[in-house]
Amino acid sequence: MSAGRRIGQAGYPSNRVFLPIEPNPMLIPMILSGGAGTRLWPVSRESHPKPFMRLADGNTLLGLTYRRALACDDLAEVITITNRDYYFQTRDVWSELGGNAACTARYLLEPIGRNTAPAILAGALDAQARHGDDAVLLVLPADHLIRDAAAFAADVARARALATDGRLVTFGIRPTRPETGFGYIRAGEPVPGADGHEVLGFVEKPDIEEACRMVEDGGHYWNSGMFCFAAGSLVEAFAEFAPEMLAAGERCRTATLVESGQRFVELDRESFAAMENISIDYAIMEKAANVAVVPAAFDWSDIGSWTALAELTEADAEGNRVEGDTVMVDSHGCFVRSDERTVATVGVDDLVVIDTADALLVAHRDRVQEVKEVVARLKRSGHEAYKLHRTVFRPWGSYTVLENGSRYKIKRIEVKPGESLSLQMHHHRSEHWIVVSGMARVVNGDKEFFVRPNESTYIPAGHKHRLENPGVVNLVMIEVQSGEYLGEDDIVRFSDVYGRV
Repeated sequence: MSAGRRIGQAGYPSNRVFLPIEPNPMLIPMILSGGAGTRLWPVSRESHPKPFMRLADGNTLLGLTYRRALACDDLAEVITITNRDYYFQTRDVWSELGGNAACTARYLLEPIGRNTAPAILAGALDAQARHGDDAVLLVLPADHLIRDAAAFAADVARARALATDGRLVTFGIRPTRPETGFGYIRAGEPVPGADGHEVLGFVEKPDIEEACRMVEDGGHYWNSGMFCFAAGSLVEAFAEFAPEMLAAGERCRTATLVESGQRFVELDRESFAAMENISIDYAIMEKAANVAVVPAAFDWSDIGSWTALAELTEADAEGNRVEGDTVMVDSHGCFVRSDERTVATVGVDDLVVIDTADALLVAHRDRVQEVKEVVARLKRSGHEAYKLHRTVFRPWGSYTVLENGSRYKIKRIEVKPGESLSLQMHHHRSEHWIVVSGMARVVNGDKEFFVRPNESTYIPAGHKHRLENPGVVNLVMIEVQSGEYLGEDDIVRFSDVYGRV
């Protein structure tokens, strides 16, 4: 696209001002961060899903994805597409990395969960409007693990060259075993003058016989779900193969309020919901003729189950892999992960044992894919363990449930400096706050006052109240709730700095 593209084209409102288009295409990593990761319960839960899981080395999958993206050359920015509920956790992960002085972070927030096609289209239209057709997008799921950063950067450079030439590029993973849980890419002849192969077709998750045949025949790769293409090339493909989705995407772009310099953008709910809930593979990649595959030289895991996560830990002489404080007696082929308590096994084989503060999973290692059924049953029964950990992260900090009994609940609350909870009210419970460290500014009914360490205040049911940390260190307090109903949904917000009203 030339620099002459003007306001009002492609369905955008006439009052929108586009930034100047860069003379050379820049690389824009697009991180897709969502999904509950139900097969990794009880560590991955709906309010704190797989991308935020801490690995044994202390890193999160999302943080490692950011690091890989930032190691690539000539970055314009990093776009993260995530659910609105995950924005603050996502921002905190970026902040932990220190960001990158030469690369800004931009967030597109989905109002509802959708598959990869709507998310990628929204990101492509956003990048196209601000950087032009030639901007090269590198689509990376936030929950993959890649250790070899140098090989990854080299493969990205190969894919980028193909994308600059108008190709829609996917990364193929060389199969190490017959796998029925992945899709496959059937590669053809090398692309003339480029380092990649034509794509002859895609195979959806096969049965074991077909998976064995494809591995034996060669020429097939696991579909990694990572892509590289120019923004204009992808939009053209949507125009050809999914015009209704493109129209809804353009309406979403038009209806979404974007202020100058804004780093997070909440996508318009109605028009975003109108886009078909479909993967980018089904919508575009399996239909387009200009698709190429770059066989990956880097290592790769989608960390799709506890078996995959166990492989990151070295096995002992008995084939056991452990994380945390464990004692293994006459046990073989087990994976044990304990966050806090000592876990002991005696005379057992081939078990997966995952112990968290409030939930314990015990499964045979050959059936770990069925953990998602546990989550489904918890959700159907209304049990909070499908969604929440004992420690729950909020934009302002976190709370930990210390004890939960009949008509009472005790929490440890930690509020970050300068942050505040919403102005709120509860119908069914009263609260007693005791400050442990730091200082609290409290609104209680029509009064506002400070509460210091070893001081307390009482919030009757029905009173509007707010908690704020005006200091420079974390505020830590104990909250004792009492009442006939103590559910987290007993809350009426009147104002909130995080827009949760």
